[in-house]
Order: sequence, then C-alpha cells, then structure tokens
Amino acid sequence: MTRYASRADRDAIEAEMPWEARGLPATVYQLLDRTRQAHGARPAISFQLQSGPKDKAETLIWADFQAQITQAANLFRSLGIGERDVVAFVLPNCLETAVTLIAGATAGIISPINPLLEAEQIGSILRETGAKVVVTLRPFPKTDLAQKVAEAVALAPNVTTVLEVDLLHYLIPPKSWLVPFLRPKNPAQHKAKVLDFTTACAAQPREALTFTESDIDRVCAYFHTGGTTGMPKIAQHKASGMIYNGWLGQRLLFTEQDTVICPLPLFHVFAAYPILMSMIASGAHVVFPTPAGYRGEGVFDNFWKLIERWKVTFVITVPTAISALMQRPVNADVSSLKYAFSGSAPLPVELYNRFEKATGVTIVEGYGLTEATCLVSVNPPQGVKKIGSVGIPFPYTHVRILDADGAGTVRRECGVDEVGEICIANPGVFEGSTYTEVDKNRGLFAEGRYLRTGDLGRLDADGYLYITGRAKDLIIRGGHNIDPAMIEEALMSHPAVAFVGAIGQPDGFAGELPCAYVELVKGAEVTVEELTEHAAGRITERAAIPKHIEILPELPKTAVGKVFKPALRKLAITRIYNAVLAGQGIAAEVEEVVEDRKRGLVARLRRTGDVDEAAISRTLGEYTRPWEWAA
Repeated sequence: MTRYASRADRDAIEAEMPWEARGLPATVYQLLDRTRQAHGARPAISFQLQSGPKDKAETLIWADFQAQITQAANLFRSLGIGERDVVAFVLPNCLETAVTLIAGATAGIISPINPLLEAEQIGSILRETGAKVVVTLRPFPKTDLAQKVAEAVALAPNVTTVLEVDLLHYLIPPKSWLVPFLRPKNPAQHKAKVLDFTTACAAQPREALTFTESDIDRVCAYFHTGGTTGMPKIAQHKASGMIYNGWLGQRLLFTEQDTVICPLPLFHVFAAYPILMSMIASGAHVVFPTPAGYRGEGVFDNFWKLIERWKVTFVITVPTAISALMQRPVNADVSSLKYAFSGSAPLPVELYNRFEKATGVTIVEGYGLTEATCLVSVNPPQGVKKIGSVGIPFPYTHVRILDADGAGTVRRECGVDEVGEICIANPGVFEGSTYTEVDKNRGLFAEGRYLRTGDLGRLDADGYLYITGRAKDLIIRGGHNIDPAMIEEALMSHPAVAFVGAIGQPDGFAGELPCAYVELVKGAEVTVEELTEHAAGRITERAAIPKHIEILPELPKTAVGKVFKPALRKLAITRIYNAVLAGQGIAAEVEEVVEDRKRGLVARLRRTGDVDEAAISRTLGEYTRPWEWAA
C-alpha cells in the first residue's frame, strides 16, 4: 500500500513510469493466476446466504477460486463462446456470481444484468448484446428470478443455453430439507437448453484453460447503463480498464492482509471492479453477505456483528446504507475497521459526521462511472478529506473541466473553481467506443479523447474535484439512475396534461426521489391522485414512480418553450426543506434558493424565531443540497 495523501503523491506515482510500462498482466485471468501463485492458500471470497453473525458461510481460497473460474471459462468455451461472444448473468450475489463474472470475461464478453429489472427489460439487454449463454438462478423460494429470466430468454432467440445456479447448498437443515417442497415451478417458456451450472462446471478441467487466451487488449465486459429507462445503452470495458481498477486498489488501498465487506451487487461496476478486481490484484479477502446485499433480510441489524465476525478492515457502502446503519447502535467490536468507502451518490455532511462519531472510522468518498470502467477520483485516504468533494483524480486519470459544444469541440477550458463539464481520460476510458452502438458515441468525446461525463463540476486550487450538478438531468435515487423522460412520457399520455417536468427532489435517505410538476391543458381538470395512478400504471420501474406530483398553473419555461428544470428544483428544495424544518419545530424557513457558482443550488434560510443552530445543522445535514443564512 502506497501513501496517497495529496496531488503530489499522485504525480509521484505517475512519474515513476508511463502506465504502459508497468508490465501488468495482459488479461484478467493472468492477473488472477499471479495472485493464486502468491496467495493460493489465503481466503479469497466468502458468502453467506443469511445475515446472522453465526449463520453458515462458504469461503473459497485463491487456489479454489481460480480453479472454479477455470472450469466455468472452459464450460463457456465448450458452449460455443468465443472472444467476441457474450455470456450474460442475471444473478444476485453468491460465489457463483463472482466466478461467472471473471470466467465470462476470460472466455468471451461478460454482461451482468440487474436482476431487479422486469422480464421485458432483461430481454431487451439480451437482444442488444446478442448473448448466447445466460447464467441465472434455479427456481428458489422467495424469488421469482428464474421465472422472470425464462420469460426474458423467450424474447431473446440468440440465447442457446441457460445455466442454473442452485442456492440450496448454502443452507443447512431443516431449511435445506424444505426447499425441494417449496421450490416454485419454472414452466418452459423458451427453446434454449437448460443445464445445472455446478454439474456442468464439474465436468470441465480445473487445472488449466482448455484454450489459449489472446494477449490483445480486447473488450471483456458489457455493462448496461439504461436498462431501467427504456432502450439500454451498453458500455464496453476492455481488459486494461478492468486491470487498471484492480491495480489502483492494490497500489493504494488493499494488501493480502485486508478483509473487505461488500454488500453491493456484482452487476454494478462498484462491486465488480474497485472491489472484486482489487481483490484479484492484491490478494485481499472479500465478504458478500446475503444475495441481496444491503437489501437482504437482517443485514443492517447484523452489520456491526458481521464486521466483528470477519474482522473487516474496509467497508464498502453508499449513502442510503450509511443512513440506515446510523439508525442502529454499533453493538459489536469494530476495532478492525480502517476505512469506509462511499460512492454512487453524493454523501450528506451530517451522515459523514454521524458515521465517524459512531464508529471512529473515516468515510472516504469517491467518484466513478460505468462509462469509464468505474474509478475516477477519491478523497485521499491518508490526506485531507474535503467534505463535499470527491477527492483528487487517481494516478493516470486526467480530469479536465471543459466548455464543449455538442460535437465535442472544446470552446475553452475552465479555470480554477469554475464550473464546467467534467471530462476524463484514463486507462478505463475506451476512446471513441464507449458504447456498443456507434451513434451513441458521437459527440461523447472532447478532442477525441476526453470522455464527457455529463456531470458538471469544478477543480479547486489543490486539485480536488467537486460535482455540482448533472448535465444529463438523471435522477439518482440511492445510486439508482432514473431517466426523467420515462416519468414525463407516462404523465404526458394523460389527456389532461399539457406539460411535465420530472426532477429529483431532496431526500435524507435516498439522496433524491423522483417528483413531477404538471401543467394541465387549458380547461382540463384532474386530481393528483388520478395522475399518480395513471403514472404508476405506465412506469415499469417501481423506483421511478414519482413520490410527489404537483399541478401548477403554468410550468416555468425557456425562451424556446422548454420546461425550465432549475426553477422546478428550487421549488422542490423549498418545499422539502420547509416541511422538514416545520416537522422538527425549527423556527426557520427557506427565503429563496439561489444558484452558487461553486456549490450549485443553495437554500437561503431566514429565522422566524429563536433557532437552535445545532438542530438545524443536524436536520439539514442529512440532505446533499447546501444551505446558508440569508443576509
């Protein structure tokens, strides 16, 4: 682990040698083999189906983890998967999920799919990627995943084989005895061949690959970025980007002595690359509790005891999970903890302070995105952590704040603390070909090299990056991206609706929740309840159903007649902050919401009586939008 405390440390690492001269393995499997040789008998990955600190868990050492990956990769090749063919998985977390992810990237191209999506959405991703093999669950109590995937495969005629993972072996009697009687039936809905994953893998050699890997830097993974909001966009990840993420974890954070708990899903880049790839690079040990991670039954209640059980040194988390954890006492020995890492959404200041006070552990906030194979920046673990920033860019990651036109032509580069579009270049950026669909790459790169993230931000004088808004207008609910167009289209289909503006309103738990402002057709009448029911019946993704709908006499619009969303965001911030202040009995209210050059939208408050400063800081500190007293 290298000291990483400042921009100077970052620059010193880069000055050692160019990225290309680092001599890292050419493939993920070669990186895995190197770790197996160095740490073969050490624990690699653990999983427990249930969340209790004494519940059954299974652990694979590095030698066995590699052997299982070897068998699965050999199986995929035997099923006709070549380097340009796709293996998709629709799985919750378990050991087989991690094996499939790395084996699929070794034999061909792996395509993780969110198991919470509906069958039609899964089917559209299978068609978009041309997946030939799908790995999913065998029917199991309390989940309809197998049935949903069966429907999806029926919509994707390119799929020739479905491999089913059975979670039964993670249980002990008497529950293991009951599953065969409670297991739901899976009616055949497609023509693909169905095989048992474990049995099929066991028939393959485990000592070595049955094929020769290509040393070219090829595409190894497809991650979908829009499957919850209509037609998915498929981001392409090359081996070099996956290895880059792993190298960063090994160089800056983890050693083989560390244990990381990661209750985040392996279909998401955060768990797949900064965590699993970092484990492969460093030889550290990762623990996945329950198939659903943080959403698993009892995970929050047992979390601190799980840290004590596994002697965890690093916690991987997101703001919504931190909020839930802070509602529970720290009821176990967590002295093994070094750091907690938070990503996927902005972290409210109050949550940061509360977690540090309760655990004695600092939260390190970072920034990454699917289009860049994840990692971009981090608040330096051994350095100054500027609350509200996402830290300094990683070694070999170059961030520029640019003013560019729609074609990617740079009009100018922004100065220190000046807000513009965050544009990045690093080994994780596939220049010119971020998406599988050529049209989606047009205008995506500034100067042909710097990926335009769609996020607005600034760099301060110390090189720390701040995110101030989103050019793309996405609503981010607990790290889950929601396209406002989905909400707007659903409401616009109502005959009484003339205009709709969907935005994310502040929320102390999820960061943002979807809400919509509506202008009615002249003379039309409709209730909010009717609009809510109408929207719910047309929005397939439950997380995208608006939590608040408000009818306005007229929506604010631009000179060309577009709905002006910054004004709607100001309305939402005012409404939410005033409601929470009144609910806490705090004598203050929002006077106005203003646009600050550095901080984005800021709520200005005025006192309506005597104010408890600590109470207001505590209350509004749960939200990511800043506030200040009006002059």
